Amino acid sequence: MSDNASPSSRQARVPDAAAGRRFDAVLAELFPEFSRSRLSDWIKSGAALLDGAPARPRDLLRGGELATLDAVLEVETDALPEDIPLSVLYEDEHVLVIDKPAGLVVHPGAGNPTGTLVNALLFRDPALAKVPRAGVVHRLDKDTSGVMVVARTVQAQTALVEQLSAREVHRQYLAVVCGALVAGGTVDAPIDRHPRDRLRMAVREDGRDAVTHYRLRERFRAHTALECRLETGRTHQIRVHMAHLKHAIVGDPLYGGALKLPKGASDELVAQLRGFKRQALHAETLEFMHPISGVAVRNSAPVPADLLALMQALREDTGAFNERERDRW
Repeated sequence: MSDNASPSSRQARVPDAAAGRRFDAVLAELFPEFSRSRLSDWIKSGAALLDGAPARPRDLLRGGELATLDAVLEVETDALPEDIPLSVLYEDEHVLVIDKPAGLVVHPGAGNPTGTLVNALLFRDPALAKVPRAGVVHRLDKDTSGVMVVARTVQAQTALVEQLSAREVHRQYLAVVCGALVAGGTVDAPIDRHPRDRLRMAVREDGRDAVTHYRLRERFRAHTALECRLETGRTHQIRVHMAHLKHAIVGDPLYGGALKLPKGASDELVAQLRGFKRQALHAETLEFMHPISGVAVRNSAPVPADLLALMQALREDTGAFNERERDRW
């Protein structure tokens, strides 16, 4: 056992009703706090025992056996704790819901070894070092702001990942896009890695299924504020889907293309559009079933100041334009 390992030994009796079923399937029901892949690894390594002896995943049970996990939870990350302030929306011993600011990278990586959300989480709760990905179950792009949920235990993480996979988590975003849309709709277009640019995603026939629902929040003369709801959670999904509709998100450095200024735009709007250097996308609301109690947990993150200022400039410019049009007639 390594210095960084902590014992996780526990036992459970196989119910008689499980007779005739595979060991790996029953083990997942007996210890739901662990993922199937982790339990499978423990079976193969001999850390999951049946009546004190190693067993194969496909072995059939007779009922009444004693299943034992004699495993360790290793430190899952090499990231170091850093005292980075976090805006916490909800917290208990199982989950942490935060409001991630734009500009904060979620995971350490090449070019971002420190100063990430994971570093901040490890400072706030050192026990997250033993949870895969420091408890992160879904991510937001660096320059997307808004609400995220973090699992503080392996059991909570497993349950939340299952909810996400079953499309049972409500994720609502605010996006400001180029062009004046007249109605909401749904984009059902598969997404995968761009065939030539590895930094980008793209709509591809051979991609993974991706569905985004959107409706109008507010119309401006050359832009639209949308309320987007994710049915799936592919990388860059809303950004790719809006660009696919030819209504890219304002400020998007990957999918937005060249800046387009509305004819006769006010100085304030020109300054806002030129100065908005991130995608105008905010994860506004997140709702999930609590992984332990089963009670619905719903949290919303306030719209950040830069996005509010952009929308106000668009609103004032639209009002001035409409007034000029009325004067013409």
